[in-house]
Amino acid sequence: MIAIRRAVIKDLAAVTEICNEAILKTVATFDTNPKTVEDQKPWFKSHGSKHPILVAEQDGIVVGWASLTKWSDRCAYSDTAELSIYVKEKHRGKGIGAKLMKEIINEGKKTGLHTVIARIAGPNEASIRLRESAGFKHIGTMREVGRKFGELLDVQLMQKIYES
Repeated sequence: MIAIRRAVIKDLAAVTEICNEAILKTVATFDTNPKTVEDQKPWFKSHGSKHPILVAEQDGIVVGWASLTKWSDRCAYSDTAELSIYVKEKHRGKGIGAKLMKEIINEGKKTGLHTVIARIAGPNEASIRLRESAGFKHIGTMREVGRKFGELLDVQLMQKIYES
């Protein structure tokens, strides 16, 4: 059984481990160097009630996380956030990402966000389908903006606007 809940600081080690797996093995992030828990503390502390971090827990172990991160420091963007979702490799394909997506989208609506942006790197049909299932629409492609694993990669931009 998967439980979705708000992240607490004690989850940061597990969240960082999941981040590092993605850094080392996927193009889901354009980070190229693994992070430490200390590196991640400012990121964690920059989140709060309007920009939550949720974790997916199975048998007391964090197996995935999702966040809504402030899109920009400019106040005109205060009702816009960027979505991130990561699931441990051995737990992918089991619906955990979909559960995290549903809950983080609901949290964004409750906090008063107007729109959520997603950036998806490389050929990642599973991530695109997951976002489409939550009502995200494709709004553009940034061509060859990142290089990872020796390859230039495009980034797909997707957006969900909350209904009033």
